[in-house]
Amino acid sequence: MLRTRKGRRLAVVLLCLMGLGTAAGLTLLAFSDNLVFFVTPGDLADKPQPAGRMLRLGGLVETGSVTRARNDGKPVARFRVTDGRAAVDVEFAGILPDLFREGQGVVTLGMLRPDGSFLASEVLAKHDETYMPPEVAEALKKSGQWKPESGAAPPAGNWNTLNPRKSGG
Repeated sequence: MLRTRKGRRLAVVLLCLMGLGTAAGLTLLAFSDNLVFFVTPGDLADKPQPAGRMLRLGGLVETGSVTRARNDGKPVARFRVTDGRAAVDVEFAGILPDLFREGQGVVTLGMLRPDGSFLASEVLAKHDETYMPPEVAEALKKSGQWKPESGAAPPAGNWNTLNPRKSGG
């Protein structure tokens, strides 16, 4: 096979294809390790995710669920995030954003613990009274809690009265 010009050319092409395939496979593997998926509490209740995986958890801060403490001199906040169908306990060590409030939209970046609670490394709060993260709006529509043709989304302050199922911790 390698004795003819055609055979050598075929071998070079095959080696190049193998190298390209290996490079593409390694790139996709590295890319998938860095993906951070957006989920809602209802998504976690329907399809649990493995503990330790980085996720973005979005929804509303359940009214009456925020507690603050200090751990080794650092502020620690515990609260529940709900989407109207389910709620997840969240713990965050650090200073919360100024716009963080009960009944307001929030997106947290972190990982799920084995007990089903969420350890947040970052908390993002919405920036005004009318803004809702697109993922949260889509989750509301999908769960049937909001139909845009009938008007504005349900007021954030009463989301924890939409009969959430408990999920996690």
